Amino acid sequence: MTHNDSTLRAIPHWFDNKTFTGTSGSTAPVTNPATGAVTGQVALAGVEDARAVIDAAAAAFPAWRDASLAKRTAVVFKFRELLNARKGELAEIITAEHGKVVSDALGEVSRGQEVVEFACGMPHLLKGGMTENASTNIDVSSIRQPVGPVGIISPFNFPAMVPMWFFPIAIAAGNTVVLKPSEKDPTAALWMAELWAEAGLPAGVFNVLQGDKTAVDELLTHPAIKAISFVGSTPIAQYVYATGTAHGKRVQALGGAKNHAIVLPDADLDLAADAMVNAGFGSAGERCMAISALVAVGDIADELVSKIKERTDTLKIGDGTKDSDMGPLVTKVHRDKVASYIDAGEKDGATIVVDGRTVQADGGKDGFWLGPTLIDHVTTDMSVYTDEIFGPVLSVIRVESYDEALELVNSS
Repeated sequence: MTHNDSTLRAIPHWFDNKTFTGTSGSTAPVTNPATGAVTGQVALAGVEDARAVIDAAAAAFPAWRDASLAKRTAVVFKFRELLNARKGELAEIITAEHGKVVSDALGEVSRGQEVVEFACGMPHLLKGGMTENASTNIDVSSIRQPVGPVGIISPFNFPAMVPMWFFPIAIAAGNTVVLKPSEKDPTAALWMAELWAEAGLPAGVFNVLQGDKTAVDELLTHPAIKAISFVGSTPIAQYVYATGTAHGKRVQALGGAKNHAIVLPDADLDLAADAMVNAGFGSAGERCMAISALVAVGDIADELVSKIKERTDTLKIGDGTKDSDMGPLVTKVHRDKVASYIDAGEKDGATIVVDGRTVQADGGKDGFWLGPTLIDHVTTDMSVYTDEIFGPVLSVIRVESYDEALELVNSS
């Protein structure tokens, strides 16, 4: 935690359709992962800052709840039009703070757009139901109503897509929103807030609360917040679920994963190798659906590993704004953590087939570079297998049969 440096771009909170610097005086640096340079200072909310933003969402809720479906969806349609026209701007913001290549950033925005499109159909989705004479002289009807102000706590790896999983639906359904983005790449949230204001969303309906655990805890405990959606690591997901539900909130908390791919002896190995490179190293492996464990069945492992190595060696690692296949990792701390898993795998006796620790990247010398890494002869007791690494590390586990492969996956 640092104090504000006036020479750097300030990244504030957002509520009542305007920016808010907050009163805590605490900030955190935001870096460009390709250069290592600090590009801004994001505000870290204190308790009073968090309450001010939440109070704005609570104050805006009654009027937005009572707004007609036609009015609400008209705003969502306008947001959709603006997003479609300016998605390139958002992708560039994501690349500048996250590091992923622009094509990956555009793909992320496109996935978010799909949810916005879905939310445009809210008048149909909110239809209630009616059952006549469910019991003697009893009719049953159901009505769908908004729950109130809701909190969204999103991760660094998809600063646009993950929030857009939630807020288009919440807003179209008549709820107000407080979004707490990752402090590693917070500007995308502000950009979307400004777009909502331009689309005509009333003040207080969509708000951005920048911060760390203090902001999270206030969302989880404040009585005005009625529901929480979270995506992040499993330990934090467990904390969010336990704390939020203990305070009477509806909570969906999505944690981490260790994803496996089984390749059988009769597989098309060229197709499998292409798929493994894309699934293992796309977005530098910083996605919860990345394949990090390749289970090779039978005698195909040597040939498959060779084909993956051939393809991996051709990948261009560099600045996401250039013609690169893979960008840097999000922070130096995260890069070093991922590298430590490679160190541990090597120490435990695994074979480093492609070593990303020695990558020569087309980018700043102080960027957070780690190239795609392929590790063979991994066993299930190694940390490189057991832990979610969240980086460009693909481990190969060799088994003799399909049944053994299934048992391995199901026991993970």
